Amino acid sequence: MRKRFGIFLAPFHPDDENPTEQIHRDLALIAHLEALGYDEAWIGEHHSAGFEIIGSPELFIAHAAARTERIRLGSGVVSLPYHNPFMVADRMLQLDHQTRGRAMLGVGPGQLPTDAFMLGIDVDEQRRMMNESLEVILALLRGEVVTRRTDWFDLREARLQLPPYSDPMLEVAVAGAISPTGPRAAGTHGLGLLSLAASLPGAFDQLPRHWTVCEEKAAEHGRTVDRRSWRLVVPAHLAETREQARADMEHGTLRLARYHERLGGGMPAYASSTDAMLEEWAGPGLPIFGRLTLGTPDDMIAEIERLEKKSGGFGALLLLAHNCADPEATLKSYELLARYVMPAVNGANSARGASLDWAHANSERFMGAMMGGISKAIDQHEKERTRSGRGTAWRDE
Repeated sequence: MRKRFGIFLAPFHPDDENPTEQIHRDLALIAHLEALGYDEAWIGEHHSAGFEIIGSPELFIAHAAARTERIRLGSGVVSLPYHNPFMVADRMLQLDHQTRGRAMLGVGPGQLPTDAFMLGIDVDEQRRMMNESLEVILALLRGEVVTRRTDWFDLREARLQLPPYSDPMLEVAVAGAISPTGPRAAGTHGLGLLSLAASLPGAFDQLPRHWTVCEEKAAEHGRTVDRRSWRLVVPAHLAETREQARADMEHGTLRLARYHERLGGGMPAYASSTDAMLEEWAGPGLPIFGRLTLGTPDDMIAEIERLEKKSGGFGALLLLAHNCADPEATLKSYELLARYVMPAVNGANSARGASLDWAHANSERFMGAMMGGISKAIDQHEKERTRSGRGTAWRDE
């Protein structure tokens, strides 16, 4: 199965920099990733806590789509309890047309409890609300007329004005981490699955179980699921050496630790220094983020092989955009993955290697034939010169 590659852009932006420039740097990053050959970019929705500053992935996708031609763009994710489901479907259908089929809808219940609090939503109701909304959104995208009333939305003969651009409709994926909520919803509706923090030990261990849940729920509801629509989200930073990768992360790792501190109400023990933070992140892993691959392209290849073996097969690897290295080093990391990891994982050079191996195995025969051909050409040349009386032969010149 050919692996696709992309990023999951929450984003995580330190609150001591210019937010306007941070957003525009994100837009430039999408264009850069397309030039490097990346397949996808997923953009998050958050409304509080100061670091994850994109409030509307749809607005971002619309702008990014105008700057690109090929890369696919998804919401990572739309928090369904925060929106009327009709409006979500209508906005995404418009993006389906504006992007000519490059838009994807990623959905989830909402991650930051501060977002839910501001909107008057009980956190323990968010998963139920997500499932109710998702049912309606899918029906609308299929062209159905929906009348449905719940305790938080009321639709009366709701229908979308446009047919989908994508055939049969734009791709939809559900986010999940450790709990079975995401896999259950994905299987029930035959959708893609976004496995967040897939390298975190708890989530990593659940990968095979999550796919089993997907398949079980799909069979129960007469649907099918495809591993090619399964995306794993992992954090990484690559450099030409492990030492350089570690040095790059001095730039912003502790600023990200501060975000953890402010959200959690106290400084985590591992956040006392960059060394301690990276030891924790690249060892046991961090909640929400997963275990960091910090090293060279070879280290990333090994991590993908580990994920492949554990999961049984998945379609796309999404790098968590953590912004802990400076912009130049971050772009270099993405470039190294494109140059070395992508072709290694997908066997892009296997035919080239086989061709070189074949040439090497037969080099004596081929070189002998080549030298024989050269000698023959020289002999013919000398004979012609001798017959014409021109004197000195080729070998004496």
